[in-house]
Amino acid sequence: MGTDSRERMVRSAAYLFRERGYSGTGFRDVIAHSGAPRGSIYHHFPEGKAQLAEEAVRYAGEFLNAGILAATESGDAASAVDAFVGWWRQVLIQSGFRAGCPVVAVTVESHDDAPQLAAAAAAVFGRWQDTLATGLGNAGVPDDRACRLARLIVAAVEGATILCRAHRDVAPLDDVVAELKEMTRNAVQDG
Repeated sequence: MGTDSRERMVRSAAYLFRERGYSGTGFRDVIAHSGAPRGSIYHHFPEGKAQLAEEAVRYAGEFLNAGILAATESGDAASAVDAFVGWWRQVLIQSGFRAGCPVVAVTVESHDDAPQLAAAAAAVFGRWQDTLATGLGNAGVPDDRACRLARLIVAAVEGATILCRAHRDVAPLDDVVAELKEMTRNAVQDG
């Protein structure tokens, strides 16, 4: 029972949370999706589903953050927005608008008996904001404004993703992106 099956289970949990949510995803679903040996899930996640979810949230956060980081190195403020949005747009379309953000899914279903889930989600959102703020700052946006814009980008894109799922259309995301890019360009000029 190596780390390969553990990693597959974490990736599968993140994938399944996107479509089914935290409550709608059980250990059996993760085992079936990951192809991991049945007993390995209890071996790797002795603290249960909350432990698996916490790691899936971190995995999803790091996965998306790596893309944001790569795109923001160009020094173009609009690239920061594009980096954050591009992946979501692809996920929405490829899933037929069934999939959203696994971090949001776990956040909205966090329970008092698993406060580590809300903390893990807050850390991911914070990391995305920090990475976006750094990219915006490197593009010439003053630091205080870059931090506020980064928070707005995360909140607006997550909200737009939910609207896209409800409307089964990427128009809400496209509209939000257009406005965010305009805002970031203006912030560079004003800076």
